[in-house]
This record gives sequence, C-alpha cells and structure tokens, in this order.
Amino acid sequence: MNEKEFSTSNTDTQIELPERSATAPSRFSFIGVTTGKSAIMRVFPKWAEHLGLGGVIMAGCDLPIHAEPTCYRQVVSAIKADPLDLGGLVTTHKIDLFTACRDLFDYVDPYAELCGEVSCLSKLDGKFRAHAKDPISSGRSIDEFIPQNYWNETDSEVLLFGAGGSNLAITLHLMTAREDHDRPRRIVVVNRSPARLASMRALHEKLNSGVRIEYIENADASENDRLVTALPAGSLVVNGTGMGKDIPGSPITKEAVFPERGLVWELNYRGELDFLHLAERQQRVRFLTVEDGWRYFVHGWTSVIEEVFDVDITSSIVDELAKIALPLRGA
Repeated sequence: MNEKEFSTSNTDTQIELPERSATAPSRFSFIGVTTGKSAIMRVFPKWAEHLGLGGVIMAGCDLPIHAEPTCYRQVVSAIKADPLDLGGLVTTHKIDLFTACRDLFDYVDPYAELCGEVSCLSKLDGKFRAHAKDPISSGRSIDEFIPQNYWNETDSEVLLFGAGGSNLAITLHLMTAREDHDRPRRIVVVNRSPARLASMRALHEKLNSGVRIEYIENADASENDRLVTALPAGSLVVNGTGMGKDIPGSPITKEAVFPERGLVWELNYRGELDFLHLAERQQRVRFLTVEDGWRYFVHGWTSVIEEVFDVDITSSIVDELAKIALPLRGA
C-alpha cells in the first residue's frame, strides 16, 4: 500500500495501519466521513507541486459521524507517533475528536481552546499541536462576499442552521472581527439537539460582544421555513448542518422563502445540495447573493497547509491555488 487507509464504524473500532519503510513518502492526513469523494484528493497533488512541498501524499481517514472516542484516539495517536505523518486536516469530527483526544496534544491554540474543537493537526519542534482554523477560514470567506460596514448599513440578521464547528466559527467572526457598529444586530442558531447549543451559548457568554443571540432547538423543517421567511431583507442564512452532503436532505423545505436581497451560504460544495439549489431557484426573483462552500473549502485547506508545512500563503497565492483547483472540483 502506498497510502495509509483508515476505515471504521461504531461496531468495529480496530484500525490497522500499513507497514512503513524508511523510504516511504511523508503524509498529510485528512480525517472526514467520505474523504475519497472530496475534490482535495484530486487537488492536493497539484497544490503540493505548485507550492514545492515535495513528495508528500494525501492520506484519507473515513470515520462515521459521532464515532466512538476510541476511534478518534486510535487515529490521532497513530498520526502523533508516526514521524512520516506531518499533520492533517479534520472535517465533520472537529468537536468530537478534540473532546476525545484533548490530552494527546502538547499544544492547543487559543481558538481550539476557546471553541473546544480541532480542525488542524501539526508538528513543530517535537510538539504535537491542535489548531482551530475555522474562525480564520470562515472569516476570510465572509469578508469576500460581505463588504465592510454591511451590518451597519442594514437592519439584516443572521440565521444559522447547525451548531457545529463551522457555524461556531462563523459566529466568532461575526461577533468579534469587525468594529462594534459593523456587527449583525441578531444571530439565531438552530440545532436539532440541545447539547451543542448549550456549548455554543457558554462560549458566546465569554465574548461579551453585545450581539443578541438566540438558540433554538428544532428538527422540524417547516418551522425552519418560518424562521427563514420571517427574516428582514438582506439577512444572511447559512446551512452548516452537513445535510445535503454527509446526510440527505436540507434543514428547510421547498416552501421556504429567502429574504429579499438576502445572503445565502451553503457551506457544502458537493453532494445533493438541496438547500443551495432552492436558493438558486429564488436568486433572480429575490435578488439573492448565493454562495456555496467552494471558496470556504479553498480557505479551509490553505489555512491548514500554512500551519502543517510552515509556508506563507498570501491572498494572491490563494487565488492561484483556487484557479488550479477549479477544473478539478467535480461534483
């Protein structure tokens, strides 16, 4: 085998790693759910060549959503112990992995500590490090399609579906990155279960940002429709649930009406993308700005590559990498 291959389920938690020789190439791990379907498997070799990263290979690790803690510990311990593993990116499992593996890290960056999640694993000076890069990558993405002073000039609000790591990072950016006058007046977060909402609320209370936050436990798509339809013009609506990629469906139904001149952001870039397609159908008549997760994908990966490989990736280099990646995006 030329690549490390992980796979597991909640009933089979044993992970076997292939034997390695001293001449095997170094690896950059990708911990997700369906990593083989991700565009990064096609994109990373091109990026590595463009950035001069040498013969490093991408190593996918597929774990079920909310895997057993022992699964996360096996994967992370293997990466930590293997000198050929340079680090990696974590998606979907950011909170669960951090919770299960907190004691395995020698260094935890401030965002990871604050958010209780990890999206980047790296090694430096003999230390195994955990980072939360979503506040950085989501902020870079938001600032590309939401102009400065936007919130000051409108009465718009924010509605986030999902209370996972990506939406948590988005709230951090919206609540702290810009000046007090350029923040949304209200953010509503909807999640199916109360635990993540409670965790998010506890973190928000530490920030004292002055932004009004509402937390709604709900799994009824028709109720989510009502929340969308009630938003003032220009509001931002985000699907951060994973529905439409990792699991079927959408947090809303086809009856939902997006706010006029609204901003609609589907954090996924692949899958059935029901939420995105509904927004696209309303785009012209509702004057919507519709974004999928592609640029977020690019910023997410480049922010991790910066850390793992200790390279400086400027905005112009991000544009170069995005151009390289676009023909390889696929569906």
